[in-house]
Amino acid sequence: MTTTYELPVDEIASGFHALSDPIRIKVLELLQQQELCVGGLCEALETSQSKLSFHLKVLKDAELVHSRHEGRWIYYSLNIMQFIRLERYLADYRRLSLMCPPTTLHHASAHN
Repeated sequence: MTTTYELPVDEIASGFHALSDPIRIKVLELLQQQELCVGGLCEALETSQSKLSFHLKVLKDAELVHSRHEGRWIYYSLNIMQFIRLERYLADYRRLSLMCPPTTLHHASAHN
């Protein structure tokens, strides 16, 4: 089963799972500024390489980051296309709000 943009459901779930952890969000925020190696990320996040490696694997498996080897270092950067795909998936739900009765939208925002 796929969405309008042909993104498989498991990729959607993987992407949002990857975005559900504060450490991974911090990694992505750092990568918005520049490509970084594992050591640079560890230093900026004040965390161990073993802990960070787990989070980088989740982000890479979700295709939210690219990695490249340079010598003995691995550098990470954002995979902007995957963010665009997830954004398009969410946009489908935003378009649904145009079909919702105004009372439904008002009721939902009253609880926030």
